[in-house]
Amino acid sequence: MIRPYEASDKEAVLSIWRDANALAHPFLSPELVVQAETMIRDTFLDMAETWISAPAGTPAGFISLLGAEVGGLFIRPAWQGRGLGRVLLDKACASRPRLELDVFAENTRAQRFYRRYGFTEARRQVNPFFGHAEIRMILDPR
Repeated sequence: MIRPYEASDKEAVLSIWRDANALAHPFLSPELVVQAETMIRDTFLDMAETWISAPAGTPAGFISLLGAEVGGLFIRPAWQGRGLGRVLLDKACASRPRLELDVFAENTRAQRFYRRYGFTEARRQVNPFFGHAEIRMILDPR
């Protein structure tokens, strides 16, 4: 089940983000993680179009979109590998002809997932907030 984000989902989304972020980005300092969570909670969730995956009625993953930008795709670790990420990307692709995202260079698991989905690398840069290398990936099915 995929449904639109509602304001009452904020704590569930932040919980998913915390759990998935800890697994995917163990190289981020605790201070930066707290700052990022604050930005997500206070700014980005209110700006983004967010979809929730709740296969058992409880939120297990989400995708947040800012135009054609995937601002975040996070799946609770216990639900990873079950196709939720693919379903959420399918939802995003249904309304957008092109998608872009940034993935940390150290997060090789996510890179493999996005490449299998069809994303290609466009460039590499250092994320100015986190100070870690990231890869800009693009999905342009035309």
